[in-house]
Amino acid sequence: MTRKQRRFTLVAAALAVLGLAVGLVLVALRDNIVFFYGPSELAEKAPKPGARLRIGGLVKEGSLRREPGQTVHFVVTDTKAEVAATYTGLLPDLFREGQGVVAEGTLGKDGVFHAESVLAKHDERYMPRDVADALKKQGLWQENPKPSSMAR
Repeated sequence: MTRKQRRFTLVAAALAVLGLAVGLVLVALRDNIVFFYGPSELAEKAPKPGARLRIGGLVKEGSLRREPGQTVHFVVTDTKAEVAATYTGLLPDLFREGQGVVAEGTLGKDGVFHAESVLAKHDERYMPRDVADALKKQGLWQENPKPSSMAR
């Protein structure tokens, strides 16, 4: 075998091992990959029922309905489209109508999103109460501060 043939064999073997490693990583991560959709994107792309995904948007005003126990029904909206959702469990303290929410779960055949976890979001102007009280005492408190250009 010449030097050129040995080099070619070594490069081919290295590429084969690299391809196998990438394939194994993709197979292992297949169940852990979760796509994020807004209600409009969900309506456009229509993922197949049972697919694991995350949805995000605002909890629609007047849509929150609690059942006996810990089951809650609500609607997630981005003002263009809406997705009905249901969740059984304890909700975060910040969860309420008109507030941002991210839910992870599966889309049912009936078009209802069945959340397994729910995260409530607050806006970027959130400030802990202690800090706000200290600013009020110093006279530096602004009731409706303008969002800074650095926040995004």
